[in-house]
Amino acid sequence: MVSVGYTLMSEQAGPKQLVDHAMRAEAAGFDLLVISDHFYPWLDSQGHAPYAWSVLGAVAHATMRTELMSFVTCPIRRYHPAVVAQKASTVGVLSDGRFTLGLGAGENLNEHVVGGWPHVEQRHEMFAEALQIIRPLLNGETLTFSGNHFDVPDAYVWDRPDRPVPIAIAASGPQSASLAAEYGHGLVATEPDPHLIQMYDDAGGAGRPRYGQLAICYGPDEAECRKIVHDQFRWFGLGWKVNADLPGPESFASATQFVREEDVAAGISCGPDVDKHVQAFKKFVDAGFTHVALVQVGAESQPMFLDWAQEQLLPRLREL
Repeated sequence: MVSVGYTLMSEQAGPKQLVDHAMRAEAAGFDLLVISDHFYPWLDSQGHAPYAWSVLGAVAHATMRTELMSFVTCPIRRYHPAVVAQKASTVGVLSDGRFTLGLGAGENLNEHVVGGWPHVEQRHEMFAEALQIIRPLLNGETLTFSGNHFDVPDAYVWDRPDRPVPIAIAASGPQSASLAAEYGHGLVATEPDPHLIQMYDDAGGAGRPRYGQLAICYGPDEAECRKIVHDQFRWFGLGWKVNADLPGPESFASATQFVREEDVAAGISCGPDVDKHVQAFKKFVDAGFTHVALVQVGAESQPMFLDWAQEQLLPRLREL
């Protein structure tokens, strides 16, 4: 059975709201809670960007059953990899072993706040070094590391859960899929691409978890849902090569100024029709994903969405 997740979308809700949403989602029956790790929202209209790791600590304390995951954290600029290992282990302890560390190579939007954004080849080099630092520290090793981008003279993480925090790595092509298979315990992707799953399996990832994410907008009025999606999520169709390099919300607003409402609605299911949302989810199931986290677009609709999901959507998704 596919694990059904709920996304704590930190770009569209404040920290107290996110903790409330997490408790409601657990009560509704979701299996997994994932949180985005941003310094900026994608667009000003989203309006939020709290510190994800503080929220994770509060959510770990406020929930009892659901798995938790960062979706995803970049360990190459805003955070030093050794500090990422420390805070991931701390959340692992607070959650009694329910936490998975999702990692990716990041976006300029969030990382440039502490300095210049490296070019893509350098980012990949930095990310590979970061994984060489994080994984041993999560496993309880004392680490000394000297690389082209990071130095760790001597590090040891003192507080760790009984089971080392697992790592899931975001991938979009052969290089990142191989990296995910080599260093991770799972794969993260936002597109239901069976070819990516095959690349990951071929690189040695067969049998491991595959985490996907699906944006939808449930509501009683499909036209209103389409407007919300266009206002807050029209950046989604730009693709990660663009999303990784734009520096701020104003850049995303400019890059999406000609995106039409119907363009966004073509890629994100909108409205009250449960069948439409189930079919969108099924694409990930058919592609081979084992965990799929839903994003309900629109901050104000979260309680309504969670009630509807408990009553109508989750029973249908369990059938898959």
